Amino acid sequence: MVVYRLWFYLLVMVGITIFSPFLMIGSLKESWYNIYFSGARWWGIFVLFGMGYWPKIDRQVRYKKSENYMFVSNHTSMMDIMLMLYAANRPFVFVGKKELSKIPLFGYFYKRGCILVDRSDPSSRRDVYAQAQKRLKAGLSICIFPEGGVPDPSIELSPFKDGAFRLAIEHKIPIAPMTFLDNKKRFPYAFFEGSVGRMRVIMHEFLPTAHLEIEDRRVLKDQTRTVILEALRADAVSKN
Repeated sequence: MVVYRLWFYLLVMVGITIFSPFLMIGSLKESWYNIYFSGARWWGIFVLFGMGYWPKIDRQVRYKKSENYMFVSNHTSMMDIMLMLYAANRPFVFVGKKELSKIPLFGYFYKRGCILVDRSDPSSRRDVYAQAQKRLKAGLSICIFPEGGVPDPSIELSPFKDGAFRLAIEHKIPIAPMTFLDNKKRFPYAFFEGSVGRMRVIMHEFLPTAHLEIEDRRVLKDQTRTVILEALRADAVSKN
């Protein structure tokens, strides 16, 4: 499994090199972000299939090109980024950990196309809102993993943080929840574990926010978490 893990890092770097023209050009101007996103999405697909994964998507909804969304999902694997790029299939901006920007080569392009947050710094969290609002006004969607980081693998689904739901309500955009059913098994953070195979995604019905006020964010947060948690539990029961 060490070889499999090293193969992943090789694919990440080779993919960035291959698609770097799109990433570089698209990062020069904010109005060219769609070019950047195309490069990032093809990079994600390159890594997914290069690792021997084939996504299988249960589409309960269809995303409309004319609308923005707040994409959220459970977060259990480094492969979540690639699978989200594959599944969403429309330009969006990740809100991600600042620490990842320190990774050689990957970090260079990561910080150019993502909204970075230092969770230990309150001012950084405030800046995230300002940057996200700017991107939403530019017609882009946002993706946040609301668990606020990768949880202990023994935890089924960590409590969600408020940020994604506050933003969605403020901008009156629907929550677009997804459940990643296999990522924890296929490519966990445990270095010596992992396997090839399918990666199933459930794209759940939207949770609208047009009728909500900011004080409703916790209710919306709990509703979203329940949707994802019930899907995880139903899948676990079906395997027994």
